[in-house]
Amino acid sequence: MVAVSDGRTSAPASARTRVGRPLLSLALASMMDEVHAHSGAVYLLAAEEPVLEMAVMAGLPRAFAAPWERVGLSAPIPVAEAVRERRLVWVGGEEDMARHYPRIAVVLPYPFALAALPVATASTAYGAVFVTWPGSHPPQLSDRERDHLTAACDRLALRLERALEESRPLLPEPDLLAAPVVGGTAGTLGTVEAARMVARLPYGLCSLDLNGRVTFANTAAAELIGVPVSGLLGTQLWASVPWLNDPVYEDRYRAALISQHTTSFVALRPPGDWLSFRMYPNTTGLSVRVTRARAVAEMNRAGPQPGDAPSRLVTISQVLTLAGALTEAVGVQDVVQLVADEVAPAVGSQALVVLGSRAGRLHVLGHRGYADPHLVERFDGLPMSEQTPGTHALNTGVPAFFDSREELERLYPSRHATPDGFAAWAYLPLIASGRPVGTCVLAYADPHPFPADERAVLTSIGGLIAQALERALLYDAKHQLAHGLQAALLPHSLPRLPGIEAASRYLPATQGMDIGGDFYDLVPTQGVAAAVIGDVQGHNVTAAGLMGQIRTAVRAYTTVGQAPEEVMRSTNRLLIDLDVDLFASCLYLRLDPARGRAVMARAGHPPPLLRRPDGKVRVLDLAGGPLLGIDGLAGYPTTEVDLAPGSVLVLYTDGLIESPGVDIEDALAELGERLGAAGQLPLDELADLLIREGANAQERIDDVALLLLRAR
Repeated sequence: MVAVSDGRTSAPASARTRVGRPLLSLALASMMDEVHAHSGAVYLLAAEEPVLEMAVMAGLPRAFAAPWERVGLSAPIPVAEAVRERRLVWVGGEEDMARHYPRIAVVLPYPFALAALPVATASTAYGAVFVTWPGSHPPQLSDRERDHLTAACDRLALRLERALEESRPLLPEPDLLAAPVVGGTAGTLGTVEAARMVARLPYGLCSLDLNGRVTFANTAAAELIGVPVSGLLGTQLWASVPWLNDPVYEDRYRAALISQHTTSFVALRPPGDWLSFRMYPNTTGLSVRVTRARAVAEMNRAGPQPGDAPSRLVTISQVLTLAGALTEAVGVQDVVQLVADEVAPAVGSQALVVLGSRAGRLHVLGHRGYADPHLVERFDGLPMSEQTPGTHALNTGVPAFFDSREELERLYPSRHATPDGFAAWAYLPLIASGRPVGTCVLAYADPHPFPADERAVLTSIGGLIAQALERALLYDAKHQLAHGLQAALLPHSLPRLPGIEAASRYLPATQGMDIGGDFYDLVPTQGVAAAVIGDVQGHNVTAAGLMGQIRTAVRAYTTVGQAPEEVMRSTNRLLIDLDVDLFASCLYLRLDPARGRAVMARAGHPPPLLRRPDGKVRVLDLAGGPLLGIDGLAGYPTTEVDLAPGSVLVLYTDGLIESPGVDIEDALAELGERLGAAGQLPLDELADLLIREGANAQERIDDVALLLLRAR
């Protein structure tokens, strides 16, 4: 059984094979006839999954509802909502659809009304029904219509329940489309005289069925279009006439059928003849009048004009491009920049603001296009309880459109005091994962009307921006957490040591969370000092936490006076005792600048470099032991190294010398050459120079830590 949101049971789709007669088609046809609806569909719940499947459709081709043939119960779609909430869902028109169901409005931006109802008994949900009316339907559903629809759905649910109990099979049922007006041959309209009358008319006439196929065309239409009547019959105009093969023209046919309003467009028949097509729909199909558009030809217009064809605010390809671009946004500022670069130009906006909230206050996440940024930034920190269009959209999740300054100031008088130089605004709530994450404000330089189809497109684009912003906010939060944790685990500054000058650098990997296990430290002790650098495998919080433990342990063992080899052995045992299945490399030095000596112990770490006072560089490939955390009985032999005044020791992690396609020996030699040539520079400048190549890399697969020590 499939559970619906209210916990009541629903029938499996196997019920669809247990009824005998065309029950669904008859029930739907009767229901549409009772309320004078012109299209509708019946959905049944699928077996073993919370999905509604379209069983039969009437009045329009199924292709019109193709995106919703299978609908998840959680989808923001009227039929799914009707089942979830066990109630009638009413959509009163184009604006209502754009406001509450923008995904549908984007695909079907036409004036029509819709009612969706559950097909359910008191205990079991079987599916849902929707019916639609032309855009001329009143904005409210009448009591008579509501009662008829509710009673019809209740009767259908009882019949499905009875059929299921009696195991009567439900055979597949065809969709209900009106029969074609005429079939077969040109010039047959029912009587010979009617055909003669149509043939004498000075303009072209075509008849299209509900699928858009030509069922009749007179000679004048064929001559105007330039295709014989025999080449038109049974085909769709946009399929059989190459210069009509444009989604704009097919869209007019859809608009006429769904809205049941007369629609028209003009099209250029090559090389230079403009034709006007006017479509007159009813529930059986469309009549099309074709004439020459002389006024258009005389004006030498380059294409269909506003009003002749639908004004597409954003094409499907543009929406896909915007979606693709927004998926590449990483941080919040990336999202703001992409909206400025991609979305605003596409919708004709000249400026934008992206707003968010934190701790009950409004926050400006980013803005573009304002001559005076202070006009925007003054809203940062505003309490969410303040009555502004930005806080209202964020609090309610309802978009707001203001086509003039007068309209905005009438509803929000406080805006009199904050003129920003713009004349129209769209406030788009950014809803992601069912909650508002922000508001995108698009500003227009001139008064700008927002028709219903444009509102639907803008609201849908707001959904794309919301998803990108939600990801970006999460990324920025993780990024700040990672940097804060890394900063807390590494030394804030290096201590001053007698006879030793020190400098350090750290670069996180560009892959992962910008946090890793590389560490360094400089520990002052009585008369001497200790330096350590290491690398815990991994670039995540676990690696960083273990790094902090190792660094603390090394400092503690150093402070109590353990010798270098003992520090390494103690740290090794600690790592094994922690049982974290991670390994670490480490290089430990006990510095004695007064004697000009250093004692080193190494655990699987890359060898340090030593630049002598004469400029020669040596790789200190010292003896050592295995990585920490592998063998609890491992030993770590030490080596004493001369550290004459002016000598520079370079301690680093492998991220400095490892990169794809580069041999480590070559990378180490190149590092030595740079050190030899620039070793006399001040230590901070030398550190920047040595790490610069890693800092400029587009992709660092590993962290980089660098510790420089110069004997004075």
